[in-house]
Amino acid sequence: MGFLYTLVMYLAMPVVVARLLFRGVRNRQYHYRWRERFGRFKAPGFSQSLWVHAVSVGEVNAAEPLVRALQARYPERQLVLTTVTPTGSARARQLFGDSLFHVYLPYDLPFAVASFLGRIRPALAIIVETEIWPNLYRACQRRGIPLLIVNARLSERSMRGYRALGRLVSDSLACVSYVAAQSQADAARYRELGAPAERVGVTGYMKFDTQVPPNAMEKGMEWRRHWGEDRPVWIAASTHEGDEAAVWQAHAALLRQMPNALLLIAGRHPERFRLLESHARGQGFAVATRRQHRLAGPQHQVFVIDSMGELMPFFAASDVAFVGGSLCPIGGHNVLEPAALSRPVVVGPYTFNFEGITSSLLEAGAAERISDAAGLARAIGACLADPQRRAQMGEAGRRVFERERGAVGRVMQLIDSALH
Repeated sequence: MGFLYTLVMYLAMPVVVARLLFRGVRNRQYHYRWRERFGRFKAPGFSQSLWVHAVSVGEVNAAEPLVRALQARYPERQLVLTTVTPTGSARARQLFGDSLFHVYLPYDLPFAVASFLGRIRPALAIIVETEIWPNLYRACQRRGIPLLIVNARLSERSMRGYRALGRLVSDSLACVSYVAAQSQADAARYRELGAPAERVGVTGYMKFDTQVPPNAMEKGMEWRRHWGEDRPVWIAASTHEGDEAAVWQAHAALLRQMPNALLLIAGRHPERFRLLESHARGQGFAVATRRQHRLAGPQHQVFVIDSMGELMPFFAASDVAFVGGSLCPIGGHNVLEPAALSRPVVVGPYTFNFEGITSSLLEAGAAERISDAAGLARAIGACLADPQRRAQMGEAGRRVFERERGAVGRVMQLIDSALH
């Protein structure tokens, strides 16, 4: 199976490269740093480094409290952070600057993996959330590098995809020192895929340990004063194309009830920012953008957040948040950031990427689930019209956030054990 997998990986390279070229049409960063994707980069001269892998923006954000803890606990060790996407790379640089070494994870080809590991020489590999690469995992085992999957999550859909690969996945998971899962459901799915039961446990969701930026609320309130302090404001965050038609319909309906309502919208992928602005104008809304106008004015109905890494202050500037990727079968995105700021949360029917966290918020009364544009308009409208309801939902979300903290400490205990 391993030989066939590697053969398929080599045969698939022309398609993979073509996909990079195609994605580069929208985001030119995909056209750069190709050598890194084959394990070729200037060796930083590390020995016994700590390597953390986080695929893209969401995983980098989830890994932030762990990276900070590693830097504090092991200041003498070099820290390596890998991503796959340019947006993940940009977020890593924004959060950590030059305090760690960043490079793209190579493709799962034996020569690329060997070159990568030989250059960073890790004492420990830490994979954030869900990434199973057979050649990479086997190479770590052969070199005696302990490998942890932390903040591990595995949806039913992802499990079905991995299960189709049979023994290839179970053999890969046998190379893992420990799977630190977000929830009991995630842990059970990893065991079902073949991870040794004694090496799977639940440590919780690390994003609960993220510190709310100290100036987020201050910035949010300042921005509200700029566009009108008493305006009803909602945010549609991390949206995909499948969410946005409903968002436009919902906002149009809200404007009929609340003519001064303001929608803040942040698309998930930066290559779609201009398209998002164009669609908003096409709907007839008065539009401002972060890059062009910096902030919305009293005359604007929609504000497109075409920048990265600024969601927290915009959540703080909103009365209620819709989290995207949930009205289409993407599986939803992180609902914790608005909850941490005591903001009510609205989600669609597809939240399997964050099912445990979303369920906790729903059960606590901090979130509401809707199914379509009409439901979105009703839920947002109800929150905007009722300050007491907003306060109750927001407080419930904040309590869930505070209750679930501590995952990073539990993961750090596993890391300490692996290194000693």
